[in-house]
Amino acid sequence: MSAQKGSAFLLKIGDGGSPTTYTTVAGLRTTQMSITGEAVVVTTKDSGGWREILSGAGTRQVSVSAAGIFLGSAAETQIRANAMAGTIADYELSFEDGERMQGRFLVQRLDYAGDFNGERNYTMSLESSGPVTPVSA
Repeated sequence: MSAQKGSAFLLKIGDGGSPTTYTTVAGLRTTQMSITGEAVVVTTKDSGGWREILSGAGTRQVSVSAAGIFLGSAAETQIRANAMAGTIADYELSFEDGERMQGRFLVQRLDYAGDFNGERNYTMSLESSGPVTPVSA
């Protein structure tokens, strides 16, 4: 199995239609995804001193962070509008091997920066709201 290209890890934003059409957020140079969860502990005196957790219970979340160069695309403009309004919207993560994941996310943080003679760049953090599900091709 060969390594997958980081440039092929794409963040896409939905248009709010039905069915949803996704547009790639242009200008991204780095993208990261984390899947985390909190367990429900069900340890009792019969656990023999070992912690036991309940399978399938607790909370799970997907966090996405990305950084890139601001190009002024419609997708970037929509992300900024969602951040300002606190809007939860549809997003898709796609990978080089064709795997895709879709879910609803809140723009938790959006930062812009720029140098006098350089391009304007941004970083953002998204947090899932509800399930993030794999999409079959």
